[in-house]
Amino acid sequence: LSICSKLCYAIGGAPNQVAGSAAAFFLQIYLLDIAHITPFHASLVLFIGKASGAVTDPVAGFFISKSRWTRIGRLMPWMLACTPFTVVSYFFMWYLPPFVSGRAAWYVTFNCLFQALTTLFQVPYSALTMFLSTDQKDRDSATAYRMTMEVLGTLIGAALQGQIVASAHVSHHCTVNPPVNTTDSWHDAPSIPDPSDILSHQAKVYMIAAGVIGGVYILGIVILFLGVKEKDDPYALSSDRAIPFCKGLGLTVKHGPYVKLTASFLLISTAVQLEQSNFVLFCTQASGLRNHFQYLVVTILVSAAVSVPFWQKILQRFGKKCAACGISWMIPFAVMLVTIPNLILAYLVAFVSGLSIAASLLLPWSMLPDVVDNFRLQNPHGKGQETIFYSSYVFFTKISAGIGLGISAAGLEFTGYKPGICRQSDDVILTLKILIGAVPGILIFMGLFILFFYPITEQSRKETKLALEALR
Repeated sequence: LSICSKLCYAIGGAPNQVAGSAAAFFLQIYLLDIAHITPFHASLVLFIGKASGAVTDPVAGFFISKSRWTRIGRLMPWMLACTPFTVVSYFFMWYLPPFVSGRAAWYVTFNCLFQALTTLFQVPYSALTMFLSTDQKDRDSATAYRMTMEVLGTLIGAALQGQIVASAHVSHHCTVNPPVNTTDSWHDAPSIPDPSDILSHQAKVYMIAAGVIGGVYILGIVILFLGVKEKDDPYALSSDRAIPFCKGLGLTVKHGPYVKLTASFLLISTAVQLEQSNFVLFCTQASGLRNHFQYLVVTILVSAAVSVPFWQKILQRFGKKCAACGISWMIPFAVMLVTIPNLILAYLVAFVSGLSIAASLLLPWSMLPDVVDNFRLQNPHGKGQETIFYSSYVFFTKISAGIGLGISAAGLEFTGYKPGICRQSDDVILTLKILIGAVPGILIFMGLFILFFYPITEQSRKETKLALEALR
């Protein structure tokens, strides 16, 4: 693969990460403080949105596996067709409707549409890795390019969103360090004006950010279409027949390496999602870092972006299972942040969290092609299972992340979160600390413990490569 092809492939996936990053860091606080819906309704928006994306994964896998080859490929038409609708649904997900009573239903609808459409893009895009080259090093290299660009996309999304909407969350009358004898009136004073109509400043800046990110989508798909050539299943023999979807799904969920990989990273990805969705709330409500949250988010993502090549070198030298240990680095620092909320420590935590997030993003997508190759070796005369592996993997991780986000937002409702006030109750602050420190740490440890039993080693990868070359 040429460097140009790898770059164009990587850039094509960046817009999904730009939009996903903006939503991960800011959608929950937007729903609570700008749209003024209750934490319970916000939890429904987050959970149902993730669930709709998850349900779309196997459906997308089924229809894509049935697709016929066209002049531009079998996967490319799906990505081209869904992009315009994705842009529209993303914009309306950040639009403040003029009515109040039905806002929760509005956001559920457009978040579900957006999550479903991004799935229709992401499933063929991620499966495209298998149709770029038959060489493991080429695929690993393309995956590293992709992850670097996707982390940069995550950085761009959070930075754009953070800089554009920061003024919507700046308080001009709440002190950073409240007096010791806080009164109820100070607690209940709104820190931002009520955005009662769509022309309010808070609503406008969020729509501007949505329009900018929508333009990034269009640019990304154009570069992907012009720069990447999809190959017609380079793995299959001419006599091979496609595995029926239901049979392929049954074989997939019984495949030992795949089950262990998926179980491990669904826990780890849930931990990362919890960190992302609650980090801005933690900074603004629980740690006195209200005026620094956008810079802390940028620090996390810059650290993640520059460390992807480092992790690629680590996994090449020491193996992928060994590199996974880096995901645990964020745990002690996150615990320190919630126990000692200090500005310098916050930036250190942001930097280390970025390193761990980069490892958690790169590794599953680098290991999944190895699992597909292992399956191919055990089922040598079937084809078309690649999209099944990728769609079902994303399905499980989205379901787990949706449950985690729903529970976290419901926890804020239960402890009495009030939108737009200067300081939340002690119960809300404690809940945010648990969601940032304790829960992600437990999930990451559980995920790494499962990954310890993942059977594909560097030696078995080489043996599989030689066996597949002999078969071809």
